[in-house]
Amino acid sequence: MKPYPSALIIDDDRPIRRLLRNLLEADRYRVFEAETAQSGMKEAAARFPDVIIMELSLPDMNGLTILRRLREWNHAPILILSSRDAEADKVLALDSGANDYMTKPFGPAELLARLRVLQRSLPAEPDGPIFEHGGLSVDVTARAVTLHGRKVELTPTEQVIFYTLLRHAGKLVTRKHLFRCVWGTDSESKLHDLHVYIANLRQKLRDASNQVLIQTEGCAGYRILVPAPDSIRDQSIEPNLEVA
Repeated sequence: MKPYPSALIIDDDRPIRRLLRNLLEADRYRVFEAETAQSGMKEAAARFPDVIIMELSLPDMNGLTILRRLREWNHAPILILSSRDAEADKVLALDSGANDYMTKPFGPAELLARLRVLQRSLPAEPDGPIFEHGGLSVDVTARAVTLHGRKVELTPTEQVIFYTLLRHAGKLVTRKHLFRCVWGTDSESKLHDLHVYIANLRQKLRDASNQVLIQTEGCAGYRILVPAPDSIRDQSIEPNLEVA
């Protein structure tokens, strides 16, 4: 069980991030930071925060775009904390997957109260490993992966890819979907990098029987060959559908 809730701040304004960190840590949050949309998505996948606080105006991607892409695989409550105060921006953000919206400047007490409301909406989290298959054990709470009792060290990018495949276990996950999750783009300019990360994952997850857990589906994408873990799969995607 997590000792304290965790929060991910996605904002390119360093003073705002410092202010939020001080405020949240004083309220016993564990705090992670990202200053771009791309790094924010990686942190979200690597850290599994209990709540995400993000600005809409980011240097590398429109905030609404990252919001929609986060919602493709991440279910943590998202609080938009933005300098944009137009009603249209608020409506678009809420319709795109945000749970709440506040404008800058903000009142610290109100922000903490809104986070408490979001925290109360979270389902209870199980203790210990929430997914096991054969010798593979995944504890999302502790961000720990073991294979036959041996700890598997994954880089942040490898974690994004692994957990995305695991959430959609048994389904084809297209390269386009992985590009969006890892790099925030639909472009295939990162195709070589994706091949390298997949090869590294296969090597790290190869067991004594030499079984390959990640299967390549032609030029379309990849499929992880384990049963769908009910506790972390994406319930919004129907079985046997491609994740595009």
